[in-house]
Amino acid sequence: MALKLEDKKAIVAEVNEAAGNALSAVVADYRGMDVGALTEMREKAREGKIYLRVVRNPLAKRAVAGTEFECLTDALVGPSLIGFSHEEPSAAAKLFKNIAKENEQLEIRALAIGGQLLDASQVDVVAKLPTKDEAIAMLMSVMTAPVTKFARTMNEVPGKLVRTVAAVGEAKKAG
Repeated sequence: MALKLEDKKAIVAEVNEAAGNALSAVVADYRGMDVGALTEMREKAREGKIYLRVVRNPLAKRAVAGTEFECLTDALVGPSLIGFSHEEPSAAAKLFKNIAKENEQLEIRALAIGGQLLDASQVDVVAKLPTKDEAIAMLMSVMTAPVTKFARTMNEVPGKLVRTVAAVGEAKKAG
């Protein structure tokens, strides 16, 4: 059944809004995937706050025009499944990578972050990016390390004095 012009405009507006608010995007070929696998992928996408949509290429090209994901237009060839991450830049890449491990039919074509088009081989690099909470934890551990080391060093001075006095006392008792 052919889409009416109003339906096409609604799809373009919806995808454009998702692209405008997204941090990263992934485009994949989903040919050969069964319905159960796609349904499972959609459920995981909802849990990870990822906008996932199968869109016709001309509509997808219009939707990403004027956004930082305009660089994906060359990757929109054949059946395309588009995922936009809204909270974590690596969320869509992680989802697509994990699903591609389980389903060989899912072929990642390209991904984009911050207006930069990345090759599909870069999906592993992007998927390994830390989440916001992990990045904050790493930063805090780096920031507290010097203070912690200083506190341990300052605590070692009285401890060393106590051990020395105890050793002298033991030597006098023995001798």
